[in-house]
Amino acid sequence: MGYRWVGLSALPDLPQLEGLVDGSQRQALEETVRSQPELIALVAGGILAVALLGLLYRRRRPAGKKFQEVLGECEEITVLTHPNPDPDAMASAMGVALLANQVDTEPTIQYTGQIRHQENRAFQTVLDVNLERVEHVTDLATEEVVLVDHNKPRGFQGADGVLPLAVVDHHPGEGVGAEFTDVRTDYGACSSMVAEYFQDVNATPVPPDQHASEAGTRRTVSTETSTGLLYGILADTSHLTVGASTADFEAAGYLRPGVDEDLLDRIANPAVDAEVLDVKARAIAGRQVNGSFAVADVGAITNADAIAQAADELILLEGITAVVVWGERDGTLHLSGRSRDDRVHMGKTLQMALEEIPNASAGGHARMGGGQIPPEPVTDGDTPSVQYRDGLVDRMFSAMAGDV
Repeated sequence: MGYRWVGLSALPDLPQLEGLVDGSQRQALEETVRSQPELIALVAGGILAVALLGLLYRRRRPAGKKFQEVLGECEEITVLTHPNPDPDAMASAMGVALLANQVDTEPTIQYTGQIRHQENRAFQTVLDVNLERVEHVTDLATEEVVLVDHNKPRGFQGADGVLPLAVVDHHPGEGVGAEFTDVRTDYGACSSMVAEYFQDVNATPVPPDQHASEAGTRRTVSTETSTGLLYGILADTSHLTVGASTADFEAAGYLRPGVDEDLLDRIANPAVDAEVLDVKARAIAGRQVNGSFAVADVGAITNADAIAQAADELILLEGITAVVVWGERDGTLHLSGRSRDDRVHMGKTLQMALEEIPNASAGGHARMGGGQIPPEPVTDGDTPSVQYRDGLVDRMFSAMAGDV
């Protein structure tokens, strides 16, 4: 085999060798290589192998390490949940905030909408989650924004102009982050993804009866965060019975040593608001049934979260496989659907039912979905009202049957 002399100058630039050889040493090195040309091939091959191994490592690095590196490049971040955050959203935000703290990045958790559901309020109170409300883009605490449990900013003025730094979500969508995007629609909960991130960085859940210093490792998951993430998984998968993947079970098992059972029980069994019971009763009494599908208009409400709870109740009725419940709050119609029928993908069903209604929005998973119809424009002095309400019953039945 022959070799063509190319000299040391043809070798890739190696900054780490700069200044290590003087002129005479360089000349001696060149003469050695000239007399043994196979060295140039060995050196070049070694450099190429190192480069390829480095590239492979970067590509195969766990998502949690990549994400924490992105967080570590910022002095401060905003962790933003979707409107009206539920336990999965709040738990994911808690986890991301802790990952940021571990690399000396200051996090602020923010949300839009309201926290009204008794379970959501209990979660925030019991785990002492510090959240700040956002109504306008100028309310965001920092320029760098991380979206959790949704992939497109929404729910506040100026949301369309926000380019998130990162997106961590398990819902379908086309939203992306400028530096990091992780959307896993096969996961039942966003909390499972965040739990995996902690595994990726070798963090250890701290048992409730121990201090973090006793864990024997620099990276830990606090008891509050472990408890929150586990409850987020349980809440979004109906206690690991609906839509749960293997990853959700594995994440729950990883978190279990750090969970405080007393805190978990206090979140899971809060006092129930009287209006929620009333809305559930109205949904059951006023339901309209077509085959195995049911819909219910519960009228005026003050607590929008009661709609989802009414849907949870209605789907339990014998012979019912898919339901949609709606009610009106401040001129906006709030809809919530549930399905245990493989023919009815609830998120897509609501999207199809509302796609021709101006400014309406809807989405979700196969088993659950939600949507909103905003009030029609009014002249001064008029009361806001919702369009298309009269035909909504037929529209929903048609959508569930696949006829839209």
